[in-house]
Amino acid sequence: MANVSSSSQQQFGLYTVAQRTRRDNTIWTLVQGILAPLQFVVFLVSLGFVMRYMLTGDGYGVATVSIIAKTGLLYLIMVTGAIWEKVVFGQWLFAPAFFWEDVFSFVVIALHTLYLYGLLSGTLSPDALIVVVLAAYAAYLINAGQFLWKLRAARLQSKAAA
Repeated sequence: MANVSSSSQQQFGLYTVAQRTRRDNTIWTLVQGILAPLQFVVFLVSLGFVMRYMLTGDGYGVATVSIIAKTGLLYLIMVTGAIWEKVVFGQWLFAPAFFWEDVFSFVVIALHTLYLYGLLSGTLSPDALIVVVLAAYAAYLINAGQFLWKLRAARLQSKAAA
């Protein structure tokens, strides 16, 4: 096996030099940078509506709409994130640098999808749906934390490379 010593192939933290260049030059980085905080804001608003429903029994409809909006943004960020990974790492998902974040993203998506299935099929009661969405939102917070950790690591890597 040949030893690759090209600086574009050297791994420094999350990214090789070439991957960092692709990350910095793709529109998908900007798209993720817009969608991630937008999704978090929608999450906070939705969580407020969900908590209101849980505490008062009022506002189930608006909570439902907010959960659907949050889920739609989740699907959108997952698709655009897969495109970003393909551009930066050459594979759609499960690039080594983001493997566990992607794995946990599927848990988050599965829970949100279970919520939608239960809602649309009528197989889950409103209270059961709220339990599912609380689990989905807890998983989302963990996953968001994973990505924030990686963002911090990437920034530290950029400072070290400079």
